[in-house]
Amino acid sequence: MGFNCGIVGLPNVGKSTLFNALTAAAAAEASNYPFCTIEPTLGKVEVADARLDRIAAIVKPARVIPTTLGFVDIAGLVKGSSQGEGLGNRFLSHIREVEAVIHVLRCFEDDNVSHVAGAIDPLSDAATVATEMMLADLESLEKRRQPLIKKVRGGDQEAKAELALVERTLETLGEGRPARSAAVAEDQKRTFQGLHLLTAKPILYVCNVDEDSAAHGNAWSAAVARRAGQEGAGSVVVSAKIEEEIAALAEAAERAEFLDSLGLGETGLARVVGAAYALLSLITFFTFNEKEARAWTLREGSKAPRAAGAVHTDFEAGFIRAETIAYDDFVSLGGDHAAREAGKMRAEGRDYLVQDGDILLFRFKV
Repeated sequence: MGFNCGIVGLPNVGKSTLFNALTAAAAAEASNYPFCTIEPTLGKVEVADARLDRIAAIVKPARVIPTTLGFVDIAGLVKGSSQGEGLGNRFLSHIREVEAVIHVLRCFEDDNVSHVAGAIDPLSDAATVATEMMLADLESLEKRRQPLIKKVRGGDQEAKAELALVERTLETLGEGRPARSAAVAEDQKRTFQGLHLLTAKPILYVCNVDEDSAAHGNAWSAAVARRAGQEGAGSVVVSAKIEEEIAALAEAAERAEFLDSLGLGETGLARVVGAAYALLSLITFFTFNEKEARAWTLREGSKAPRAAGAVHTDFEAGFIRAETIAYDDFVSLGGDHAAREAGKMRAEGRDYLVQDGDILLFRFKV
């Protein structure tokens, strides 16, 4: 099970520089000219979790495997992308394939890096990209609407419900609001997801600031944070240049010293990953045996069989139960044997909602 976040923004805002720093690999070409990125580039980022380290210290497995989060570097969008400007529609289609949108906004001045609009204005940049995505959604829904009308005339009740949802969403977009702000009943959420709308995806604004503003941001990033709050979106401050420098340091001690010298308690990667987890409502559960201790990512509210399926599809198909220990109990008691003896290991069935930090052992039949 993979969760991918698409990195979008206008050209020359630092998307590819940030992507390269996050994934610690020069996989995405970063240059000072528009449309440098053409094909989307996927990078997997290991998610640091101190809980996994403590579990490993107790069970002493042969290897330790963190969970990962995917980042996709998508080419820069421009005004008119929804009508094919730049390399528009091709790139808008790439956004449909990710679970969340990370929108990088330029919040720094640099005479050596051109800006497609000629001036630094992150709110205007955000509006440009949002408008292009909403226009693409409007076009997509209008194409879907006519066939649904024909089906409704033929007495199709499912089509009637979907048409009402489509028209409600068109009304929302027509008001200049993203599709994610549309009112969707619980029994229609699956249908709504099936519309594959760009603006239905949760969004995280990443304010790319200069090195001096990395710790506390600046006036531009503060304005973006206010906009994010109004939209119910996320917002973090990152200096892509600093992240690039951190990625080049091989030793953890060097990275920690460098961060401390800048007044930063953690890397931009940690902030972006944490915000992405919250944005996607993700949790982490753990498994272990003598060979490995491993962290896994799961959507909050998922039941035990879904967690089993994240490990292996056979586990979900043949799910019997999940032997479960809370992380705090596992650590305080010193492992699974002591937790079992203390009555802290529970046998949970198919309806159990997995909790963040659960340590799970799946019982299944083939």
